[in-house]
Amino acid sequence: MTADLWERRDLFDGEHETFRASVREFLARHVVDNIENWDKQGDVPREVWLAAGEQGFIGLNVPEQYGGGGTEDYRFRVAMIEEFARASATSLAAGFAAQTDIVLPYVFDFATPQQGKRWLPKLATGEYIGAIAMTEPGTGSDLQGITTTAKRAGGEWVLNGAKTFITNGIHADLVVVVARTATNPTAGSTAFSLFVVEEGMAGFSRGRKLDKVGLRSQDTAELFFDDVRLSDDHLLGDEGRGLPALMSHLPLERLSIAVTACAGARAALSWTVDYVTERKVFGQPIAQFQNTQFAVAEMVTELDVTQAYVDNAVLKLNRGALDPVDAAKAKWWATEMHKRVVDRCLQFFGGYGYMLEYPIARAYADTRITTIFGGTTEIMKVLIARSVLRVR
Repeated sequence: MTADLWERRDLFDGEHETFRASVREFLARHVVDNIENWDKQGDVPREVWLAAGEQGFIGLNVPEQYGGGGTEDYRFRVAMIEEFARASATSLAAGFAAQTDIVLPYVFDFATPQQGKRWLPKLATGEYIGAIAMTEPGTGSDLQGITTTAKRAGGEWVLNGAKTFITNGIHADLVVVVARTATNPTAGSTAFSLFVVEEGMAGFSRGRKLDKVGLRSQDTAELFFDDVRLSDDHLLGDEGRGLPALMSHLPLERLSIAVTACAGARAALSWTVDYVTERKVFGQPIAQFQNTQFAVAEMVTELDVTQAYVDNAVLKLNRGALDPVDAAKAKWWATEMHKRVVDRCLQFFGGYGYMLEYPIARAYADTRITTIFGGTTEIMKVLIARSVLRVR
């Protein structure tokens, strides 16, 4: 039965399956036996990033002239995300996703040729770890409320502010920072710009490594910028074009989360099917009870219906046709489905489901963030409603 849950869909072809096999081999060699220790230590060693970079898993979408894989086919990323979920390597997957699906697209889409030569090769190989700093202590999904500023002074930019909940924040060698550059209060969408801050710059510091409910070994941090002086070489894209840049890249980020949610739900279901088939209660396998059968049928159906929508969104992304509303639908629906499925699956494990030695317990903690980061479920619904109701 478990094999049926992982049966390949029409989304993939032989090349994707060959790639999937290499990802699975990498996980078996470098990751699977270390997951529990990493979670206990609260950290993933940089050596794993370098090993993944050697395999080409981090720079899949980086143009070949910068040492990347040069593929725009997101199905390779889908296969990779699914294998990480299957192996319960969710913390590492989150860190890689921030690099591959968020930071790298900003850099190769908006960097000058000189900036690209400087940053992309090391990001593609995992020698550099990247982060993006949008969220602030007083602003979550409200990007217009960003108060971090970059002001002109003596031919340079002076960056001041604080960011929080920054994925890869502790280990990041390069941080894409969203800052307010316009002094005019009516500047609107032209008020923000993107900057690249590098490790070792004067005035750039990290606060505490945040103690999270889940994703225990994925580093999340507070970042502080105190009179960080930046040249124009650290301006990413055009001045005043930060918000449009963010809006143009949020669909990929949200689709990445939706793909991860479907993969996580599928992994939880596969573990649960194995468990209820083997575990006996009142003299028979749990799978023999009608309640179990109905619950599994409901969850499999909900997953497959959601997966069909998300797979279609992946194909739209490949064609350059994925719009923000489609991505918002995929993100909120898939993550809420993921949360429901993992919760129901844990129930079948009974007390064992609450033990961290079981992947389902770790998944329960890891899953909760997915309806929050990348834009909350409520924000996704607002975006969708506005597209239909034409309200502001």
